[in-house]
Amino acid sequence: MQDNVQSDSHAQLKSVVERIERLEEEKKALAGDIKDVYSEAKANGFDTKALRKVISLRKQDMAERREQEAVLATYMAALGMLG
Repeated sequence: MQDNVQSDSHAQLKSVVERIERLEEEKKALAGDIKDVYSEAKANGFDTKALRKVISLRKQDMAERREQEAVLATYMAALGMLG
């Protein structure tokens, strides 16, 4: 009975490890694809730093983005960086 439990645990652990390894490979491939898209955008004259910022902003919800923009504007005003 205990051998069965150990065998099941071993098989389950092996399955989990193999799934993680497969997902890590997929993640690596996707990262390469994303890098290629940024390279393509740069070759077409787009500013990749600005694109990365746009992507980051689109991930945030509107309220969070407005709050960050307000804090940034407050700091910039305090430092005399606005107009």
